[in-house]
Amino acid sequence: MPFESYRHLASYLSDLVPTRPAEMRAMESYAEESNFPIIGPAAGYFCYQVARMIDARRVFELGSGYGYSTAWFARAVRDNGGGVVHHVVWDEDLSRRARGHLDKLGLSDIVKYSVGEAVQTLRETKETFDLIFNDIDKQGYPESLAAVAPKLRSGGVLIVDNALWSGRVLDDKVHDSNTKAVRELTRMVTSDPGWLASIVPIRDGLLVARKQ
Repeated sequence: MPFESYRHLASYLSDLVPTRPAEMRAMESYAEESNFPIIGPAAGYFCYQVARMIDARRVFELGSGYGYSTAWFARAVRDNGGGVVHHVVWDEDLSRRARGHLDKLGLSDIVKYSVGEAVQTLRETKETFDLIFNDIDKQGYPESLAAVAPKLRSGGVLIVDNALWSGRVLDDKVHDSNTKAVRELTRMVTSDPGWLASIVPIRDGLLVARKQ
């Protein structure tokens, strides 16, 4: 698809998303102005839909930024009747900013904040989850699957961001470590009968996998 057509498609999909609270729109504006990578409204709303469809009450985010994706998952958990969303980042400032945004959205009672390495934090968590969202450094994608699988309930869903990696996964000439890692995680999940998986080509691609 030509780049201009892709941009029109992305704009069309975003325009279909219901109106967000002012605080979420402010988070979107900041991301656009500062070139901070968030999942954006179309992918965010899709994540909200998946969480609603499986009645997710326990969500863990591997890599949470300043709380934009967290807001979508927390809204879903709230609308499902309540529960917890784990927001995990390395950076104390990002965690603090996320708290501010989510407080303003009235979602702070649903979110549990942790500052640390996301995969290790997941390993140390005693509970299992209905949904795990993975958006860590791409080189860590393949290794993270061993930590994710035992923490996800049967019938739970794994969502992995950047599964298309700006189209680099399609180019046979591209072999950098990040691209290879995204390809490898995709291969691991889609070839394993323990997962039911597809890539949804919204924004930069979401790998969506149900644990069998």
